[in-house]
Formats: sequence, structure tokens, C-alpha cells
Amino acid sequence: MLIGAVTVVVLLAVGVIGFALMREGEVSAWRPSDDNRDPSQAIPGVVTAEYAAQQHVTAQQRVAYDRSPPFGGPHDAYWAACNGVVYPTPVRSENMVHALEHGAVWIAYDPARVSGPALQGLAAKVQGQDYTMMSPYPGLDQPISLQSWNHELKLADPNDPRIDQFISSLRQNQYTYPEVGASCDALGPGYFDPDNPPPFDPSPAPPDAVTMDGRGAAAGTGG
Repeated sequence: MLIGAVTVVVLLAVGVIGFALMREGEVSAWRPSDDNRDPSQAIPGVVTAEYAAQQHVTAQQRVAYDRSPPFGGPHDAYWAACNGVVYPTPVRSENMVHALEHGAVWIAYDPARVSGPALQGLAAKVQGQDYTMMSPYPGLDQPISLQSWNHELKLADPNDPRIDQFISSLRQNQYTYPEVGASCDALGPGYFDPDNPPPFDPSPAPPDAVTMDGRGAAAGTGG
């Protein structure tokens, strides 16, 4: 009986260690390194583009973004708070894009198709996680869309493992975003108020909107 009990304990320990090593291997596969600077390139469905950084617009200006949701390009001089904030209402894209420039991952979702336990599961990936933010995005062509600077992944299933892979690969990935070390905290009253953020405007960009090459951008003072 003693031998049997020892055998069971040993097998259990081997199983636990083996599982831990397997999980570590899975995490490491999506962890940026000098040898693998952008692990997201191995995630099926990731779309990339190259956008110039530090092109600022004023709070009154709109940007004629070429993607919906946008994941780069001209943006408001002040960034949206991205320190684990789950916004209950849609937020102005120009502020959200600036947070991407600081290394954040933005989870956007269609509120007409994601609710209940699915919404709670997504929020759990954001709450308490610095350099992460989430907001509803009405009219989204897929139920879920993940953005980081120059990267996007659209998904139908809130349980898709690619969500965690995208976050691990690109959140504060020093090789893929322009302003390494920039803060995700809101600057305070008068800049961006996470409790009363500027609302998302779903209407088409007006004729005087700032173009994706920065024409019409103002000299902002944000980070």
C-alpha cells in the first residue's frame, strides 16, 4: 500500500510538472524576444499595416481612418486611459488610437452581439491589466476586434484562444509600438476623463477631416 501511495504521488507530481512546463511553453511561444520580435505574425487572421507615429489632432478634429476600428495613424494629443479600463460606452477613436501608440491592446466588441457571460469573460482579460482597455464599438463587422499599434485581429468567438495569443504577443511589445515607456494613466481633468470619455462618433468623417498621411493635423501637446 505504501509503494502504491508513493507511486500515485510521484505520478501526480510528474503530471503537475508536465502541465506547468507545457503551459510555460505555450506562453513562451507568444512572448516577444530578440529572436522573435513579433510573435503575432504566427496568429492566423492578424492584419498589419504601417502608420506614422506622433501625428496629433485637436479635440475638435476628426480623422478619416482607413480601418474600423482604427489601429494606427493620426490621433488625439491626449490618450485614452488604458490601465485596465473597461469602458461601458463607446469612446472616441482618436483617443483610443493614441493609447495604442503607448503599447496598449484595445478589445472592441459589438454590443449587439456580445453580452452576458461572453462580455464578462472578455472584461476579465482587461480588468486590472495595465496597457489593456476595452469598449463597445457599434456597427463592428465582427463580434470582436483586437487592436494594437499596426496590428488588428477580428474574431467571432469570445473564447477563441487567439485573443490571449494576441495580448501576450503585442501588449507592451517594445518592438512593435512607437512610444516605449509611455504611460497608460489618464493625465487628469481637462485632458481625458476615463469617467466621462469623449463619445465615439459613428458618422462618416467630414470633408475637413485629417487624412491618414497627417494632412491637417495640429501640433498637439500630448505624449
